[in-house]
Amino acid sequence: MLDCFAPASEQSLPVWCVRPADLDAASDTSPLPAAARAFAASAGFKGEAGKLLPIPGAAGLVAGAMFGMAAPDSADPFACGALPGLLPPGTWRLEGACGDAALSALAFALGTYRFTRYRKAPDRTVRLALPEGVDADDLTRQVEAITLTRDLVNTPANDLGPAELEDAARALAARHGAAFRSIVGDALLQENFPLIHAVGRAAVQPPRLIEITAGDPDAPKVTLVGKGVCFDTGGLDLKPSSAMLLMKKDMGGAANALGLAHLLLARGAKVRLKVLIPAVENSVSGAAFRPGDIFPSRKGLSVEIGNTDAEGRLVLADALALADEEAPDVLIDFATLTGAARVALGPQLPAAFTADDAFAAELAGAAAAQADPLWRLPLWQPYAGMLDSKIADTNNVSSGAFAGAITAALFLNKFVGAAKTWLHLDLFAWNPSARPGRPEGGEAQTIRALDALLAARYG
Repeated sequence: MLDCFAPASEQSLPVWCVRPADLDAASDTSPLPAAARAFAASAGFKGEAGKLLPIPGAAGLVAGAMFGMAAPDSADPFACGALPGLLPPGTWRLEGACGDAALSALAFALGTYRFTRYRKAPDRTVRLALPEGVDADDLTRQVEAITLTRDLVNTPANDLGPAELEDAARALAARHGAAFRSIVGDALLQENFPLIHAVGRAAVQPPRLIEITAGDPDAPKVTLVGKGVCFDTGGLDLKPSSAMLLMKKDMGGAANALGLAHLLLARGAKVRLKVLIPAVENSVSGAAFRPGDIFPSRKGLSVEIGNTDAEGRLVLADALALADEEAPDVLIDFATLTGAARVALGPQLPAAFTADDAFAAELAGAAAAQADPLWRLPLWQPYAGMLDSKIADTNNVSSGAFAGAITAALFLNKFVGAAKTWLHLDLFAWNPSARPGRPEGGEAQTIRALDALLAARYG
C-alpha cells in the first residue's frame, strides 16, 4: 500500500465533503453532526469549493474538518487532491459528498506528489484511510504510472538525454521481465531508420530507437510509440529562447507511453505489448540537418525538410513504419507535437486523431469515466495536399498556416497502413498551473483512459 494511505481499520479523523445545503442548521438530511454545523455557522464557513475548516474537539485538539465541494454538475473529480496540502498532519477518512471513491482516493494520492530530485519537499505526513471498496493494488498501479511519467517530464535535459531515457525504459522492462533492445547512432542507418538518425545526429548523445516487448506473441498486438525528443532547440530553424524554456518536456510522449506500459504490464494485460521510443535531441552543430534537405524514410517515402523544428513527426514516422510492419491490432502514438493543438484545445485536452469511429467512441466513454479527458479532431483528408513537395514524396510541414495539428496527423498517417486501429495523441504533458491533484509541471494524460479501454477490450 502507498505511504499516503492507511488501512481502513486505522483510527482516523473525518473530513466531510460538504456543499452549502449541508450546512443548513435546520437540515434533517445533512451528513454533518449538529455541533459541526453550528461551529461552521459561528466561523462563517459557507462551504465554498476548495475551502477547508478544521473542527475543534476536546482539549483543543482537531476532531475533524469540513471541505467545500462545488455543485455536482461543476465539481472537479480531483477536488480531493487539494486535501494533502490543506489538512493538518494525521490520518483522515472521507465522509459525505466526496464523489467517486476511487477517483477521490487517486486524487488524494496525486496531491501528495512532489518532484524531489533537486529540492527536498517539506516533511508533512497526511494520510488517508483507504475508502471501502477501493482496490489498493489498482490504485498503486495508477499512482506509480503517473509518478513515473511526471518524474521523467520534470527532469531537465542535462540529466535526461536519450541515454538516460533509455535507462528509464530499460529499468521498466527489467521490472516487468520484458525484452529490451536499443539501436544507437549509426546503427540506425544500418537498420533503416534514416529520419531518426537525421534528427538526432547533431547532438552529443547519439540518437536511438528504444524497444520493449512483452506478452504472449499470439495475443492481440498493442503497440505504443512515444516521441522522445529530450530537448528541442528547433534545430537550424532555431526557436526563440522563450520557446525553449519548456522543451525538456518534448519527450512527454515517450514518458506517457512508458506510463501506459507500466499500467498494462503491472496488471498483466492479455496483450502482446510493444513500446517504441525514438529518443533524440534536436541540437545545432555542423552535423545538423538543414531546411531543404531530403531524406528517405523507413517506409520508402522521401521527405523534404520544410522546417527543422517539425522534428517530432520525423522520428515518429520511422517508428510508426516499424510498428505498422506487423499490423498491430491497436497502434497508439503519443507526442507533444504541435502548438496548434494547444491553441485549439488548451493544455488540459489532448487532441485525438483516429479513423476508427468505434474505437473513438469507446475512448470517449473511457475518458469520461476515468476523468482523463481528450477531444477527437478530424483526419481531414482535403488538407493532405498542404503537405505536397515539388521534389520529394512529401514535405514535413504544411504549405499554409492553418490546421497545424491536423496536417501533422496527416503526415504521420502516411506511415501507417496495416494497423487495424491507429490513434494519434497530440498532448501537452504539462500543467502550466496547479490544480487539485495536478501540480504545476509534468503530467500523465490519456493513459488511464487507454488502460481502461484496453482492459475492457482484452482483459
